[in-house]
Amino acid sequence: MNLGGQTGGKMQAVSQGAVASDRLYDRIGRFLNDHRLSPDPAHYAFVHAILTEPEGALARAVAALIDGGVRLHRDDIARLGGPPGAARAAPAPTTRPPVARQIAPPPEVTQSDALAEQTQNQVETFAAVIRAIQAGTSEFGADLARNAAVISRGESIGLVTLAQLTGEMLERVDAAENQMKQATAEAESLREKLAEARATARRDPLTGLANRLAFNEALVQCFQATQDCHLALCDVDRFKRINDELGHAVGDRVLHSIGAILAEEGKGHVVCRHGGEEFAILMHGLSTAEATALIDRARDSVRERRMRVRETGEPVGEITFSAGITALRPGDTQETLFARADSLLYQAKNEGRDRALSDR
Repeated sequence: MNLGGQTGGKMQAVSQGAVASDRLYDRIGRFLNDHRLSPDPAHYAFVHAILTEPEGALARAVAALIDGGVRLHRDDIARLGGPPGAARAAPAPTTRPPVARQIAPPPEVTQSDALAEQTQNQVETFAAVIRAIQAGTSEFGADLARNAAVISRGESIGLVTLAQLTGEMLERVDAAENQMKQATAEAESLREKLAEARATARRDPLTGLANRLAFNEALVQCFQATQDCHLALCDVDRFKRINDELGHAVGDRVLHSIGAILAEEGKGHVVCRHGGEEFAILMHGLSTAEATALIDRARDSVRERRMRVRETGEPVGEITFSAGITALRPGDTQETLFARADSLLYQAKNEGRDRALSDR
């Protein structure tokens, strides 16, 4: 009885899978080498995602970016939604070859789209690895049971067959160990992607500040805390004029600039783009006077910033914002807190704009 023949076909399938896997590893290695990217896990995961899903949104964005011989830069990986560690782990950038044009990714491919596609790819890869492990374990167990039954009946299987069985068992154990290593790596990469997706879902794409979801989560913690909390609602004065006269692209740059100033002055506090041209700041551990002083410093910085239209050099003009500041009171709800801040904000607007009013 040749028991080795029972597993020959299965071992051949495993070997073919290993060859395909080796080819993928070789392609990943060549891609990293061509673009002078370090072979760290972050870069590896990014390249793995685009090579295993060549028609996906991420792969299309990369193809458009490197069209014409442009080398993929580590900053491109971060901008396309690649692992946050990719930009940190890569070596110093090399000089990119000059090109006649800079090609941007397709407009429909956003960072969130690319991140979602990468995460989905890794979920599917992880599931495939687990299924392969389960199938291999099941087949291995069935073979062991059949062989054990033969031996228990006292049938002679011969030293050659026994040696062949032992070799196949060792190969299966080695293959299972490699699959477990791959599954562990995929699980860790997936965990990082999910953490990144969670962070992206709480960030405003224009300014990089917290969005409403993140702000509301921080507000819940503020209600539960015992330290002083203040809410400031800030609204850009006459923002419609900027959009109407200079265009929405300029308006977006103005919002980005104001957001950066608020983030710098409000360092250590929660700064959020609450919608449109309105920002909200949740300040902890400050008195009303200190909270008002913080907002006044931000107003001064915004007013003193002299912005120009990038394409024409035309001055944008003086930019200001008004604010309403209120302290969290016992018994407050989110609605009552925002209502007070909103009332103070519009009072500041009615009194001439470019001012911050508090309920001290």
